[in-house]
Order: sequence, then C-alpha cells, then structure tokens
Amino acid sequence: MKRAIGQNCGHSMLDTPTNAQSRSDLPWDVIVIGGGVVGCAITRRFALAGVRTLLLEKGSDILSGASKANSAIMHTGFDAPPDSIELACMKAGYNEYLDISGKMNLPTMKCGALVVAWDEAQLAELDGIVEKAHQNGINDVSLIDRQTLRSKEPGLSNGALAAVEVPREFVVDPWSAPLAYLTQAVRAGAEYRFNAEVTGGTFDGTNWHLSTDREVLTCKLVINCTGTKGDYIERICHEPEFEIRPRKGQFLVYDKSAASLINAIILPVPSPTTKGVVLTKTIFGNLLLGPTAEEQPGRENARVDHDVLQQLIETGARILPDLPTHEVTATYAGLRPATQFKDYQISANGDKNWIGVNGIRSTGLTASLGIATYVEQLCAETFGDLIRFEPPKTPFWPKMPSLAQGAERAYQTGDGTEIVCHCEGVTRGDIERALSSEIPAQSLGGLRRRTRVMMGRCNGFYCSARVAELTKGKLTPPLASEGDL
Repeated sequence: MKRAIGQNCGHSMLDTPTNAQSRSDLPWDVIVIGGGVVGCAITRRFALAGVRTLLLEKGSDILSGASKANSAIMHTGFDAPPDSIELACMKAGYNEYLDISGKMNLPTMKCGALVVAWDEAQLAELDGIVEKAHQNGINDVSLIDRQTLRSKEPGLSNGALAAVEVPREFVVDPWSAPLAYLTQAVRAGAEYRFNAEVTGGTFDGTNWHLSTDREVLTCKLVINCTGTKGDYIERICHEPEFEIRPRKGQFLVYDKSAASLINAIILPVPSPTTKGVVLTKTIFGNLLLGPTAEEQPGRENARVDHDVLQQLIETGARILPDLPTHEVTATYAGLRPATQFKDYQISANGDKNWIGVNGIRSTGLTASLGIATYVEQLCAETFGDLIRFEPPKTPFWPKMPSLAQGAERAYQTGDGTEIVCHCEGVTRGDIERALSSEIPAQSLGGLRRRTRVMMGRCNGFYCSARVAELTKGKLTPPLASEGDL
C-alpha cells in the first residue's frame, strides 16, 4: 500500500559496561537492525520523537555494508517508478536533506545532470525520460539538442547525440550525513552497539528478544534495515515475499585533475536492470566513474576485479576522450540490496511487532530521510498503541567537519597540530577529534570516512606509519606501525 509522505517530517559510548547495562531492566521501545544510511536516518527520526531507540550494527562502524560505496548523488527522483514508495521517499528525503544540510554543515554541490544518448535507440528514449520526469513532478527536466549539449560539456566525445537536462541534481558527502544523523539521535537519547550482529530472535507475544553473539536485547518493536542480509533477518519474524539479489558495483576514482573534464553529472540512458555507468565529480574534488552492475549470489564479495575495471576504463575513455590522460587513484566496490521488484519493500507485521525496510537500492542515500518519515507514519498507523510518539524535540544540530574540496579545513585555519596526510590536508587534530567524537571512529575505514586520511592519491603511502602511531590501541584491527612492518 502506497502512502504519501508527510510534510513535517544521552550520550552513549559503545560496548562499555555502563552502556550495556544501563537499561537492562526495561525493554527498548525500538531496536533498529542495520547501521547503514537508512538505519541511521530511522534511528534519528524515532529518537527525535521521544522513542527509546537502540541501533545494532554488525560491523565496527556505521556504513560497514552497502552504504559505504555509492555515487554520492542527491537525486530528484526524475526517473523513479511513478507512484512508487521509492519516488515518495526520494522526494521527501531530497527536500529534508536540503533543509537540514546547512544546520549540520553538510556540503552540497548543485551541478545538475545530463542523461546522454549515444546512439539512435537511446535518442529515441529521451522524450520518454522527460515525460516520466514530468509525471513524477520534476517539471524543470527538458530535452537539449546536440549543439547545446556540446556547449555545456565540450569534453564529451563526438558520439554524444543529445541529452535530457536535470538541473537540480546534487553531489553530496555520503559519509558525513549518516554520521550526523546518528550523532543527533544519540544527543536525543538513542544508543548504539557496533560489532553486534543479530543471530536470531523470539517474540513472546509482547516483546522481541534479539540475540547477538554478546547478549540478548529486548524491545517492543524491531525495524529491519540490514540491506543485503534483509531477507535473512526478515525470516526471524516471517518468510519474506522478496529475495535479496545482490548486485555488485565497481567504481574508479580519478585524480582531482580530472574533475575539470565535466561540469554536470553525466548519466547514461538507463536499461531495464541498471542506471548504467555514471561520470560525476565528487564533493572531495575527484572524478568518479561507475558503477558496474554485476548480479552475484554471494553477499560478502565486494572485491574489485581487474578485467571489469579495465572495461570500465575503456567505457570512460569512450565518453571522455581525455580521461586516459589522468590517473586512477583508487578503486572500490559495493553491493546493492536489489530484489526482484522495482520498488522498495517496506512493510509492517502487525501481529509480531516488526517493520521490514528492504530492497533499498542505490537511491537509499537520497531517500533515507524520507524513508524514516514513511516508517514513522507506518509505525503510528500500525503500532499506535505500542509506540508513543512525543512532540518532536528541539534537536541538537551537530556541526560536521566539512571535507569538501574548497572548504576551509583545519590545516588552513590552524588547529596547532601538524599535517599528517598531505594529499587530503588532514591534521593530527582532525584525527584526534574523530577518535574522541560523539561516535568515535573505531576502525580504519571509519577514520578514513570521517577525515579522508589515507584517501589521497598516494593511498596512505606517506602517512600510514604516522596514522598507526596516532591510533595505537584505538582501532580494531590496529593499523601496522612502521616498527611492525
């Protein structure tokens, strides 16, 4: 059943005895399983509404699964399935993100997008893309001819025939936003556990008792946001009507010098199974190429493949002839929790106090805040007597350190510490603040996403030994220091 999204949309440290025992005598109102961007957004939404909420994440940090690898685009929803939950959540999430991003110091880059046709068959699809966008309420989408396209994007290959222009697409920081959501949730009273994989659970008719490898946690309501494991976790409650069919996407990150080759996000005409390979600037100043779309049975393999990356390089060169003159500085891959259905799979089991939030594909970053509002409304409709929502609290607005290219950084304003990572301008102070923040980094991946240390063109070659010294005893697994090599 489709629903319209509404318009109004204590400190906790991880795995300490105080945290684990502080409320053991009472069940949580809600346990959210899965610390991706959707799980963080839902935790925020419920905490701000006065609901006692606990987030469980099997990894050592938020974004340990699908959410850590995406194209970081804030989509308008111009090409989403009409009248779908996905479209409603994308539009609501897009609007709320732009409304709150300034309050949280989350950077945005409005560069627009161009859906480019490269052959006659794709050219014939453009009118339909415009019509669909208008049907979805994105009325500033329009068709531009080859001459106009060339004037906007002179670096494109001569094979570009025409394009659909989508002016209000943004590029954002995909990692700082969910961290901000969870930080705000913690300030509103939520708690979290990392390294807490849910292995089973029982429902006694009133409460859920969820098992992890460390403890059993009790709650009134479970919200499943586990991404690629969504159908596995859903079976704790009931047999799902969907199946997660993981789709791997591989990406190439080009040196910052390549970012000048394009002005807008360059999108392909989508196929029935994928939106295709995208070229976009990143908020950090690089150029991103990807993703691929590879169906696979496994749910853990997010490794890059040399032959596939070589094909991706060739695809990029056909789009941007000058791209091969710039270096690839990083590669990565991620798994998207696709299902056999085109729409999100969000539903409530009223008999067993459970909400499943599944099939959230590549649009999850955009839609996450909208999904949180949708789930809140679904909860109010289905579990109104179980979960009591208080009037929204006046929230604390965390100010995230801006990692955007061109933003003022600590090494420029001066924090009294040395520069550790010269490629990305990361100071010792940046690292120390990330290790002692409201939700401190406890893994190298978490530290990198919070600071961009070791994410520059040398990939940590020059700074990893110093980073190991600064993080000794604070990261799991530890980063090898120079003395350990």
